[in-house]
Amino acid sequence: MNPAPNLILVGPMGAGKTSIGRRLAERFGLEFVDVDQAIVEDVGSGIPAIFENVGEHGFRAHEKRVLAALLERGGQLVSTGGGAVLDAGNRQRIRSRGFVVWLRVGVPAQLQRLQRDKCRPLLQREDREQVLRDMAALRDPLYRKVADLILDTDAHSPVEATAQLVVRVAAQWQNPEFSA
Repeated sequence: MNPAPNLILVGPMGAGKTSIGRRLAERFGLEFVDVDQAIVEDVGSGIPAIFENVGEHGFRAHEKRVLAALLERGGQLVSTGGGAVLDAGNRQRIRSRGFVVWLRVGVPAQLQRLQRDKCRPLLQREDREQVLRDMAALRDPLYRKVADLILDTDAHSPVEATAQLVVRVAAQWQNPEFSA
């Protein structure tokens, strides 16, 4: 058992962090928090506008600040942005404040799931497949470092992935906020 005050999902875009996260939060009686949505609410503009105004570096600064504030609390399922693991401080906070599930997905499944997406600034290029491959090469080792549990989501619907995670998380995670 890994005691931690939060359940945290990491993984690349298109892995299912939001759709699976909402279902999993409900099953465990946790508040669902999407870090990207929290950034939008905090900054007062959408992620594409944030990237346009302050670039990726500026966005990552907002992400670090918002994530740190969110992880001060407990009793949450926190869905991180795909790049949150790029910062060493974020990785340390994620590990210390959560039971971490890496939702792993392959590039072919990502391409299929994100084919109509026009909102993700890092994907607004012609070479989407190469961008996703480069991200995976950089980020997958970082996801692995923080993960307590890994679930491949390529061949699973959100409902199927949630069903698998409920059993696996329940067997491995102890939420100190709910035990007495």
